[in-house]
Amino acid sequence: MNQMATASKTKAESIRRVAAQPYLKINFLVRDVARMYRTLFDQKVKELGITRAQWSALATLSRHEVEGTIQSDLARELEVGKVTIGGLIDRLEASGIVMRRSDEADRRIRRVFITQKGYDVIEQMQSIGQDLSSLIMTNIQLDQIRIAENVLHEMKGNLRQALKAE
Repeated sequence: MNQMATASKTKAESIRRVAAQPYLKINFLVRDVARMYRTLFDQKVKELGITRAQWSALATLSRHEVEGTIQSDLARELEVGKVTIGGLIDRLEASGIVMRRSDEADRRIRRVFITQKGYDVIEQMQSIGQDLSSLIMTNIQLDQIRIAENVLHEMKGNLRQALKAE
């Protein structure tokens, strides 16, 4: 065997060994499942006329429905820039899904709120999400789901601790 073939075989064996480690497989599986879910969800909500960025912003805004939120806080939660979130909110506002209002305590601040049309879209998104959850949970037992949830909560907690340590 020539030197190049030997190096290639060694590299392939190394990759297989690393990929065989269970803690690495779960990381890839979690990423793949999340990516595939987002892709399928995108396809389903396309008929609602909203993009992934818009439905993500809308879902995040729904956690602040009473007090609304300011754009910079929304940008931080979505991990995007202020200019990006400004354009996104402009498009959502133009479509009647959200509205901006001046903050009662500080008139310089404009808060973003979901409109009734936005809540209607969220309701449709939730229905689509429930349908997709039923689809992806086919042939999976409730006890398996609970174990997976517990493992993912632990992983999330470990990541949260690691982020605090940084």
